Amino acid sequence: MSDDALLARIDRLESLDAIRQLAAKYSLALDMRDLDAMVNLFAHDIRVGKDKVGRAHFKQWMDETLRLQFTGTAHHIGNHIIEFEDPDRAVGVVYSKNEHETPTADGGCEWVIMQMLYWDHYERLDGCWYFRRRLPCYWYATDLNKPPCGETKMRWPDRDPYEGAFHSLFPSWQRFWSEPPSNELPVVAPPAPAEQFLAKMRAGSSEPSIRTR
Repeated sequence: MSDDALLARIDRLESLDAIRQLAAKYSLALDMRDLDAMVNLFAHDIRVGKDKVGRAHFKQWMDETLRLQFTGTAHHIGNHIIEFEDPDRAVGVVYSKNEHETPTADGGCEWVIMQMLYWDHYERLDGCWYFRRRLPCYWYATDLNKPPCGETKMRWPDRDPYEGAFHSLFPSWQRFWSEPPSNELPVVAPPAPAEQFLAKMRAGSSEPSIRTR
């Protein structure tokens, strides 16, 4: 193995660890309400909404959102798949199981549990890895004592239920349910090439529009 190839492999391993640390740091900073720590995990020119750019705008938006909607939170991250587009850019999927103490209109609160995943874009700038974008895709949110069976699984207190986008990134979900079962032996597609597992699963699908809480 050449020196250049060895250095590239070491760089890839260090990058993988740095990106995984981003997801863990995000959860801790968010739950502890250290908004400076959290927004500094994102690129300095992060887009906020349609027409704002920068960490200051992101911090302001997060401050308003967290004060209005949550008394407390805990984010438990799980499965994390990372694929590199080039040495300085990558995408990833991170599962997250969350708990929220959420105020209600009558002055009380509900304990809302959530299952979701993040579709992430990462970028290395000046030698450090940052989030370029986090797209939250929700499966359900519901009171701890109310299993979210059926449709419209996003069930926040004092809001109309709605559908999340947990399955929207991957066309396999709709395809599975639209194709009737068969007694014939199925065709198995060839495995995805290296660094293209997520790309193959997404099959060129567009990113969904996410409804905010």
